[in-house]
Amino acid sequence: MTVDYESLARDLITRTERAVETVAHLAVDTDITFRINDIVDAVERELPPGYPEPTTGEMTRRDVITQMARDILSGEMYEDA
Repeated sequence: MTVDYESLARDLITRTERAVETVAHLAVDTDITFRINDIVDAVERELPPGYPEPTTGEMTRRDVITQMARDILSGEMYEDA
């Protein structure tokens, strides 16, 4: 099976954006402070079985999602858009 890494990255970004939005709403509604790991956990829970893991480098899928969440929260994800 050939993996389309560009589509996979876009999918993971979309899932991470959705988790950021959900966690942000929960934070506002409950006055509870959430952490990046809460966002990563939310993304991981929603991934279908067999969702691909990175196959190169030292980063795990959780590392990739963590960086995406940080970039989304800081706005860096959208600076070049």
